[in-house]
Amino acid sequence: MKAWVLTDIGDIRLEAWEKPVPGPGEVLLQVRAAGICGSDIPRIYQTGAHVHPLVPGHEFSGIVVEAGEGTDSGWLGKRVGVFPLIPCGSCEPCLQRRYEMCRHYDYLGSRRDGGFAEYVRVPVDNLAELPGSVSFEEAAMLEPMAVAVHAMRRVMPGPSDSIAICGMGTIGLLLLMFLLEAGDMQASPRGRILVVGNKEFQKREVLKLGLPEACWCDSRRQNADAWLEERTGGRGVDVFFECVGKKETLTQAVEHTAAGGRICLVGNPALDMLLERDVYWKILRNQLTVTGTWNSSFTREKTDDWHYVLDRLAGKKIAPGGLITHRFPLEELEKGFHMMRDKSGDYVKIMGIL
Repeated sequence: MKAWVLTDIGDIRLEAWEKPVPGPGEVLLQVRAAGICGSDIPRIYQTGAHVHPLVPGHEFSGIVVEAGEGTDSGWLGKRVGVFPLIPCGSCEPCLQRRYEMCRHYDYLGSRRDGGFAEYVRVPVDNLAELPGSVSFEEAAMLEPMAVAVHAMRRVMPGPSDSIAICGMGTIGLLLLMFLLEAGDMQASPRGRILVVGNKEFQKREVLKLGLPEACWCDSRRQNADAWLEERTGGRGVDVFFECVGKKETLTQAVEHTAAGGRICLVGNPALDMLLERDVYWKILRNQLTVTGTWNSSFTREKTDDWHYVLDRLAGKKIAPGGLITHRFPLEELEKGFHMMRDKSGDYVKIMGIL
């Protein structure tokens, strides 16, 4: 089969790769769509993966074409999405069915071969069957959508809460999509969502999702602190989602969250996050709740994050396909890697189509 194989930092090539054989409790998936995640780019070009050689890619969907020993053959021919985290099943979080916090997890696309290939072997317990109305492209976005939902549900804003989102990358845009779907967040000044981004095309996506232009701040052209101060009357917002992962935006979140408010840290940190004393004092004196979020819940029950997303996809309550800005065949997927690495074009979600 053909696969993009990472043999060392910066050395990724389309190669003839041995077609995997599913083991006990596994299936072989024919990949039909695979999205490039922002985390794939530093993994490929800066840090490397946990093991080499490795096929990256953890956002993908496909069709089950083979079942391993002891695996229900009823999965054959099923259209599925894939939860990429493979929990150990025996640590304390796993015993509590909080698999996203597993202490000894494996991971498709970073610790074992993932979806930038024609075929991939996947544990059957990580499959999510797709409703007939959900496309392979939408299913390849299940993972980032569930990450956004997990963040939202960590601090679930109420209908009267004011909200700010800083960072309008894929996760920030998906978070906005789900917040808007969850209720009329624009109904009143205290129910308004404010967003801070730094690219003109992000603004276009925000407006397409239905947010008024007055709720958008371009941090390259405006002082975001002054804008948030003015828009909230100095009070701050009730809930602040930090989706960048920088010290400056974390400080901004603390400065512009109302007394007794909640901050959800979503963005992966690029560097050390060091806070000045006065910022730390503000967390204490305003009795802010600061929470982290990681990955998403997948228990194979209707209440988990993945089924929350699937329910809304099946009901056509959300339309994530509009965020797919580029589509490449597997053979040309490196164009997407380079675009994201070099920031050589405007993109949200870049998708490989097989």
